[in-house]
Amino acid sequence: MLKQVLQETEDKMEKTISTTQSELAKVRTGRANPALLDTIRVEYYGSKVPLKQVANIGVPEPRMITVQPWDRNVLADIEKAILKADIGITPNNDGHVIRLPIPALTEDRRKDLVRLIHQLGEEGKVAVRNVRRDAIDQLKQAQKDHQISEDEEYNGGIDVQELTDNYVQKIDGLIKAKEEELMEV
Repeated sequence: MLKQVLQETEDKMEKTISTTQSELAKVRTGRANPALLDTIRVEYYGSKVPLKQVANIGVPEPRMITVQPWDRNVLADIEKAILKADIGITPNNDGHVIRLPIPALTEDRRKDLVRLIHQLGEEGKVAVRNVRRDAIDQLKQAQKDHQISEDEEYNGGIDVQELTDNYVQKIDGLIKAKEEELMEV
């Protein structure tokens, strides 16, 4: 019972880390990153599909993303989808390729993004702590139902807290790395 609770807790915390990572990847750093386009869906023959399924996305230089569709007929739809996504980048369409120039960030915008990163990190930490709370509740219930002893509940609580501390440190590391990436000029 105890190992099962710990394993479930670790799995949930791992998912929280990956969610936090993907949220942080969406924050624009002034450097070209194809992850900026991950959420964009394009109208393609009557259905909405992810952009990366209809085009090749490349980063030929640090401040430029290129989107080269496999079917040239969908070029205008891709351009519309990028504009509609409101990612703060105006696409340049030359008839073959869409170029997305990434503008340099101002100091104020960098500070705003750092605040956003810290907020996203805090949300990740709260999610990890919620997983901890649920795990401790499960341990208490198991002890109350006489499935585990009081000592096992106590030691399980210590193990859950160690997991929590470990994952909170991982989130702090992600935030620090993203902040350094943002403040780099």
